[in-house]
Amino acid sequence: MDRIRQISPDGWITQIFSAQAAKGGVVRRSVRWVETEIGRDLFEAEVRRRGYHLLMAADQYVIVCNTGPIRILF
Repeated sequence: MDRIRQISPDGWITQIFSAQAAKGGVVRRSVRWVETEIGRDLFEAEVRRRGYHLLMAADQYVIVCNTGPIRILF
């Protein structure tokens, strides 16, 4: 049985980026989950539009919800 999407892509984006962690913190989501819910292109476009940083670690997207520079230490 196919899973029925419970929330629109716009609603999904609003929900993710209105979370407390998205206010200057870090949000983590499964790559598979993002691709199933809204698709990679829309997700990446929204992160870019907000000026945030997007990392991929194994099977997770990590969004640094800050527009300032970042530095990977190791």
